[in-house]
Amino acid sequence: MALPAAFLSEDQFTCSICLEVFSNPVSTPCGHSFCQACISSYWDGGGGNTKSYQCPLCKESFRKRPELHINRTLKEITEQFKQIAAAGVPMDGRGGGGVEESNSHPHHHPHPALSPPPRPGEMPGSIFAEMMTRFQQLPAPGTPHASLPHPSGAHQDPPPSYSPPRRYTLSGPSESSPSLPLCPIHLRGLEFFCRTDNTCVCSVCVETAQHRGHNVIPAKREWHIKKSQLGIAEVELKDLTCERERKVEEIQNSLKEIQAAAERDTDGVVCAFSKLISCVERCQAEMLEVIEMTRRAAEHRAQSLLRELGEEIAELKKRSTALSQLAVSEDYIDFLKMFPALSTPPQAKNWSNVSVSSELTSGVILSTVNPMMERFQEEMRKLPEVCQRSSVDQPVPRPNPKIRRVQEYADNITLDSNTAHPRLIISVDGKQVHCGDRHQLLPDSPERFDRVVCVLAHQGFSSGRHYWEVEVGGKTDWDLGVASHSVNRKGKITVSPANGYWFLSLRDRTDYAFRTEPATSLMVNLRPSRIGIYVDCDKGLVSFYNVEARVLIYTFTDSFPDTIHPFFSPCTNKSGRNEAPLIICPVAMTE
Repeated sequence: MALPAAFLSEDQFTCSICLEVFSNPVSTPCGHSFCQACISSYWDGGGGNTKSYQCPLCKESFRKRPELHINRTLKEITEQFKQIAAAGVPMDGRGGGGVEESNSHPHHHPHPALSPPPRPGEMPGSIFAEMMTRFQQLPAPGTPHASLPHPSGAHQDPPPSYSPPRRYTLSGPSESSPSLPLCPIHLRGLEFFCRTDNTCVCSVCVETAQHRGHNVIPAKREWHIKKSQLGIAEVELKDLTCERERKVEEIQNSLKEIQAAAERDTDGVVCAFSKLISCVERCQAEMLEVIEMTRRAAEHRAQSLLRELGEEIAELKKRSTALSQLAVSEDYIDFLKMFPALSTPPQAKNWSNVSVSSELTSGVILSTVNPMMERFQEEMRKLPEVCQRSSVDQPVPRPNPKIRRVQEYADNITLDSNTAHPRLIISVDGKQVHCGDRHQLLPDSPERFDRVVCVLAHQGFSSGRHYWEVEVGGKTDWDLGVASHSVNRKGKITVSPANGYWFLSLRDRTDYAFRTEPATSLMVNLRPSRIGIYVDCDKGLVSFYNVEARVLIYTFTDSFPDTIHPFFSPCTNKSGRNEAPLIICPVAMTE
């Protein structure tokens, strides 16, 4: 039996991945066939992950990558198809060699002479037909069943008279299909798709000069091909989505690890510094004990020498009294008797080289302790910078849990307008201050600053702990801290702790410093918009915080011999660049 070539279709031998005729076809366990290289490349390139492998068409997943072997029967059929196509036998029955039927003889059978003659080495037609029956894929969904050979050899409707540039099956679209949309120009069904112009066309459009020579295929075939491509694209999108979801999970896990590490480091640092503080306190106690023992030893030696000297002085005075009495005596017998004993010089100790000395008077202890403490303080100041340099990325300062504790000592601070420089403008509630353009007519009281644009608060502190917050916003320059009540307020002022000023400064938007002599420059990574000031009068401590970031900026330890007041300076407005006010804000407890 000769093979009915009219019922072969290129779609049946096309790989849905590369869209070409099969090359070394293999079949997946779900029954779909692909080129061996195509499906292997698809799975290697991401179509399969470490857990499962999917079929690009039906999306069935296989936990273990299937071992695919070449489907030799399908390969032989594909080769036969390629030979028939190469021999020029039309695959769609339109033209010579195809199935022809006469309108006047609807039951006319194909003439045997129209079948292609067998070629040398060709598989017998009956065997090939049986193989086709067993292995030929069904047409795509929606294709009329008339595309399959009728068992009784019944006639089929004649194909359209148009012969397109490529081969099509009898199951392809027909212009007689009532459901096809019509071409607006020729009013025929849009049964073809022009890949060159990416548009649907009718059979007449294909023959016009506009589409002649273009790559034209049946529209339904292009539809099925694009649907298969959509399936592959869907898998790729799912893979991209999964990859990004894994990255989100990875970042979230990293954040949890960073938080855990932050808590671990915080506990470790607090423990280390607690041990250091205990060690320093213990060392201080030992040093005080050494000083006390040295003092006692010197006192004991001095008391012993004083006692010995007192005894000798008493003895010498006694002899002097006896000599005086002997000199006035009239009894020459008693005189001559006592004279030898009193006239002989007494045995006296040489006190010229005797002295009481101690290391305390020579300053040996302080000369040993002070350099050591200075070196230690210098190393402690370097420690935050060293830790920041050790980070690979730009460090983000660790939030300081202590800020919540110092906020518990918040005070209601208001500005004292009687101390304000004449250019400073104080709000009615005493919570804001900014620098005006000209001096105001104000009485020049002893409390008022007359040269430096600054102001003190009404509140003064001599003991206890105190805290307040100031909004600095985007100002380019400002000064904040505390000042002694007795500071000089007239003329040029030297600002330093030795002169009763303890404050933090910003200059030119980026230069932070604590005003010592000379100034102590500070590295501030996060620009603060709100500054918290904490004072412990009993410990002589003043600290500055970045409130939003909950970061300690700087701490200075000194002693406050006088009552101290909160100190504010908005600095000059610099032609409008620094005109924003300093604002004393209510303290909101930081979580």
